Parts: sequence; C-alpha cells; structure tokens
Amino acid sequence: MLATVAAGVIGVVAGGWPAVRGGVPGGGGPASSMRTELSAVLADQEWERPRPGTWTPPKPDPSGLPPIITNIPTQEKVVFLTIDDGYEYDPEFVNIVRREKVPIMTFLTTVYVKNQGQYFWALRNAGSRMENHTVSHKNMRTLPAEGQRRQICDASDTIARQYGRRPEIFRPPFGAQNDITRQVAKECGIKSILLWSAEYYNGTRSPNGTPDAFVRSDGGQGFKPGDIVLMHFRKGLAGQLQTILGWIRQQGFKPAAVENYLPRSLGGNAPG
Repeated sequence: MLATVAAGVIGVVAGGWPAVRGGVPGGGGPASSMRTELSAVLADQEWERPRPGTWTPPKPDPSGLPPIITNIPTQEKVVFLTIDDGYEYDPEFVNIVRREKVPIMTFLTTVYVKNQGQYFWALRNAGSRMENHTVSHKNMRTLPAEGQRRQICDASDTIARQYGRRPEIFRPPFGAQNDITRQVAKECGIKSILLWSAEYYNGTRSPNGTPDAFVRSDGGQGFKPGDIVLMHFRKGLAGQLQTILGWIRQQGFKPAAVENYLPRSLGGNAPG
C-alpha cells in the first residue's frame, strides 16, 4: 500500500499536477522528505463547522425523494463554492485550494475523469468532496428512466472506484431534472440534489453577454448568507478563484464547506 501511495505522489509531481514541495527544516533525509510529501498530498482537510444555532439545516422531502437545495439559511456571512464538470485541469488551482484552505465541492462529469485521476485525487485530498454530475452531461429531462439511471448510477460507480467514497449529492447538468430524476437518483444512493442561488460565469459570458459576471438567481446584487455559488472548471481557473475570493472577502464573507451544513441524512456531515 505504501508503495502504491508513493507511486501516486511521484505521479502527481511527474505529471505536472500540483507540486509537492517536501523537506524538513534542518534536514531529516529522504525518508523524512517522503513523509512530508505524503502528508502534504494525502492529508484530508477538516473544515470549520458552523456554530450551533446559526443555521437551519435543510429538511428531508415528505415524498422520501432527495430534496432540491438551492441555498442554506444561515446567520453567518458564509457562501459555498461549488465547481462543475472537470474538463480543464489547472494545477495552480489545486495549489491555491490547498495553500489558502478554500473549501469547495466538486461535481464531476466522469467522462472528463479519464486519464486525469491524479488531478482530482490531489483536489480531493486538498479537501474537495467529489460528488455526482452524471457520466456525460446530458439533460436529464430529455432521457427516460433507464437513460437517467445509467448517467447517475454509472457516474457514482466511477467516482466511488476512483476516490474511495460513493457520492450522496447530485447536481443535474443545467439544473434540469424531474420526478424521474429524483426517483432514479435515490435508487443510485443520492440523498440530496444541490442546485445554486448564484453563478460566477468564470471564463465565459453571462446570458446578457457580460464576461466573467456574477449573477444571482433572484436578480439581486452581491452575496447573501448561505449562497451556493456555481462555477466551472475552465481555462484560467486559478486566477478566477482568486477573483471571486477577493469579492467574497471585500463583502465581509468567507467560503465554508457546504457538506458541514447538510445533515447526514442528506449526504452531509451535520447530525440528523
């Protein structure tokens, strides 16, 4: 097992993904350096949890199907960064997530994971959950039940096989879903469907043609406590992350880990 892990570290470095700069002040030799490298790459982040009584956890749907969540009611000035797809691989982005300890949640379209396992493994161990965004980014509303089942269940199978945890949160491409989607998602082990309350059109243009715009679903301006923000893996993602982090901090907010605000019954880490 140690040999396999070491090979993974070497592969990350050799493949050009986020650099692991080991070394112990004052020396320590190759063994100490390797331990430092393993620690840097493989140590999962533990994100700050909300203070009791400061937020209202989403509730299960009375139907028993995965509820649809677009924001988290909270008194704290926190927002939740979520990133979809996975077809661009910016190594500096992972370095920033690790170095600045930025909680994010990744929704993977698994067709893009092929031959890029090291990249998302490094991101997973920088603290990002790997959740389900289908196999090939199909519009769920256009597919029958069996087609939706293949898109959701097969993506969960791939993510579980590669990253050691089966997804429990689903984001349908384009936000498009119906009752069939929710039923099939439940059968595939999904506990909640996470949409968004705002989108940062990083690396592209908003519907009105503005490049790199921040757009709220309610038509308002700026951030609101509990916003779930949608971004995408696009070229220049590292710089785009720095941009939105600047906006967040200027408005007195901070990123938080959305999984810590979701109860376990809905795929998160909170009690309930």
